[in-house]
Parts: sequence; C-alpha cells; structure tokens
Amino acid sequence: MLSSIIFILVLGVAIILFTRKIKKISREINLGRDIQIDDNKPLRWKQMLFIAIGQQKMLDRPIAALMHIFVYVGFIIVNIEMLEILTDGVLGSHRAFSFIGNGYPILISAFEFVALAVIFGCVVFLVRRNVLRVNRFWNEEMKIWPRTDANIILITEIFLMSSILIMNATDGILQMQPDSHYVQVGSFAVSGMIQPLFAGMSVDALTFVERFCWWFHIIGVMAFLNYIPYSKHFHVFLSFPNVYYSKLGPKGEMVNMPAVTREVKLMLEENYSEPAGEEEPLLLGAKDVRELTWKHLMDAYSCTECGRCTSRCPANMTGKKLSPRKIVMDTRDRLEEIGRALHRKSKDEKLNYDDGKSLFDYISTEELWACTTCNACTQECPVNIDPMAIILEMRRHLVMERSEAPVPLNSMFANIENNGAPWQYSPEDRLQWVEK
Repeated sequence: MLSSIIFILVLGVAIILFTRKIKKISREINLGRDIQIDDNKPLRWKQMLFIAIGQQKMLDRPIAALMHIFVYVGFIIVNIEMLEILTDGVLGSHRAFSFIGNGYPILISAFEFVALAVIFGCVVFLVRRNVLRVNRFWNEEMKIWPRTDANIILITEIFLMSSILIMNATDGILQMQPDSHYVQVGSFAVSGMIQPLFAGMSVDALTFVERFCWWFHIIGVMAFLNYIPYSKHFHVFLSFPNVYYSKLGPKGEMVNMPAVTREVKLMLEENYSEPAGEEEPLLLGAKDVRELTWKHLMDAYSCTECGRCTSRCPANMTGKKLSPRKIVMDTRDRLEEIGRALHRKSKDEKLNYDDGKSLFDYISTEELWACTTCNACTQECPVNIDPMAIILEMRRHLVMERSEAPVPLNSMFANIENNGAPWQYSPEDRLQWVEK
C-alpha cells in the first residue's frame, strides 16, 4: 500500500509539472501574430504521416535515418511496457499483464530487442557527436549547452533501456526462488542472456536490484518527460503539429504583408473598402518575436538542432556568417527571454511590455543579408521548419521601417522608383538593347 501511495504521488507531481510547462510554452507561442492555417486538411494529414511519422526527409542520410528510427520508434514501442509498470505501480501488483499467457514472454522479448536497438542507436549517435565530431554538431552556435543537452538525452535513454534489461534479468532469477511472490512467466530473449551476471547474488540482493531498476525506470521516464520541454527534444511532441501546419505551396513563395495589400487595394480597386472592425496595427516585417506569427514561434520550439539546414546552406558553405539553425535557435532564446519576463506581469503590463531589446540583439544584419533565399534550409529540415520566413520578416523590417538595406539594394530601389526598372537609365531607353 505504501509503495502504491508513493508511486501515485510521484506520478501526480510529474504530470502537474509537465502540464504547467506545456501551458507556459503554449502561451509563449501564442504571443505571435495570429494567422489562419486551415486549408487542404487531407494533404496536411498526409504530410504529417509521411514526414513527421514516416521520417521521409531523414532518408537521404541512411545511417542517421536508421539510427534515428531505432531510437525514436524504439523508445515509443518500449514504453508501451510503461502501461504494465503504471498498472503495477498503482495496484501494487507484479507483471499485471502476465494473464496473456504464453504470448507474454514473446511480447516482452520483442520489447527487449527494441530496447537493445535503442541502446545501439544512442551509442552510435554519441560516437558521431563526441568521437567522430561530425561538423554540423560543432558549429559556432553549438556551444556547451546544446552539445551537453544532446548527450544528456542519449545517455539517459541508454540508462533507461538498460534498467529494463537488468530488471527483467533479475526478475527471471527471482521467479525460480522458493516461496517467491514473483510471477513465473519464464525468462526473456535478451535479459536471459545476461542472467549469468547475477547468478551468484543472494535473494535479497537480487530483489534490491530488481526493485531499484523498476523504480529507476519509472522515475527516470517521469524525469525525462519533464526534461524534454526544456530541451531540443521537445520536437518529439511538436514535430507533428509543426509539420501539419507547414507551408503547402512552393517553398519560395513569399507571403504578402496584409498592411501593404490593403494599401494597394485602396489605390487600385475603386469599390474596395476596409473590413469593419478594430483597425489592425501597421506591421511591416518583424522587429521582435511578437511581430512574427505563432507558426514562426512554433518552428522555433520544434527545432531539433540537427544542423541539416546549416550543412546545406550555400552561404554558410562559403564561409559567411549565416547559419539557419542559429536563426531558429536565437528566435527561441528571445521568445523564452520574453516569456520569463511576462510570466508574473499583469495583462496590461504584458501588452505594453518593452525591455528595450529585440530579435536584432540576437541576429545580426550581416546574417540576414547573407541569405540567398534558395530554401535549401527549408527543404532539408526533417520537421519542415522554415528559417527563411523569419529572415524575410526581419529583412522587411530593416527595409520598410528602418531604411537599412545594403547600398546595392537601395540603388536598385531608387532606380525602380525613378526609372521603372532596376537599371540607371531613363524609361525611354529601356528597349535599346534589342535594336541591334
């Protein structure tokens, strides 16, 4: 009874903490401008099925794709066993699902093979990151914390999977002890092979190891659950809605600014009248995260920090300062900074909050103008994040609010305004090039 009470309390605390963090992240994402994304739902579900669930965009790098499938899919499948652990924890039972009969050892053995695949995948990823030092994991923006975060996750998964195997191995030995309360279900495929490691231990020692691994696994999973929202691995949850709401049209298609669209319609359409209602503020691009849309902010929280975008960026390849991954990470850092500041403020204070900083304190104009708008970053992202959309919104602010475009662009703008063309000669001379 005491064990069940402790278990229920630990489970309740874990769920409450996780829920509070999710609500906080949801509030921060909703700080962005509202947009309606509700078109072509069948295609959106199909996109989520193939890209978010089917890992379609991972397949161009087969080794990483296979290891990711081991870790991602394996971790989900193995934690189906959590259903039994939760049942045992609440009821104080042991192997509550053993009523399945002869199929039970087969099922648990299958879980163990999957756990072994997860361990193997995590070891390969640790070697790639820390021994082989794959370049995209060691870019400038990948400072101590981003690298440590990835290692924490991988090592934690290894421990969690190992605890299952050790628990099952010691459980298999304890089943055969006289007067044992352990349900006799037989040994399992993988843990059965490591049972000789524990053969010489006393019953008390075996019971301690089995119970320790049981509690370690359940508390570890709950701690892992609450760590994920603070980690880049939050994409485990957000990748599905992020892919669902991603752009369906051409990747390079630029989104019109509502403010400019209204002005053009007022000039060109005789019968155009603005919709009744509260007048929207004039926004020309984005200076800070609250002037981006909620989808841009969801992108920021969905980033896996895998670096595929940066590794394919032609500007980055040629030594320029731009890293699409850094753009997304900086957007998330700024959003978290504002979220922390707004947490304890009143509604009016939140609306008028201004700490004197902006997204430009994180992202330099040199990075923004290095972008060639080729969309390689968007194409590469396994969860359909669009770093270029954030870059374009910040560029628009520079050009249309601050008139801070590079000199060649300012010259082109002046020529278009005065001559109707990007070149510096009069409109009458525009067709001279065809005369000869």
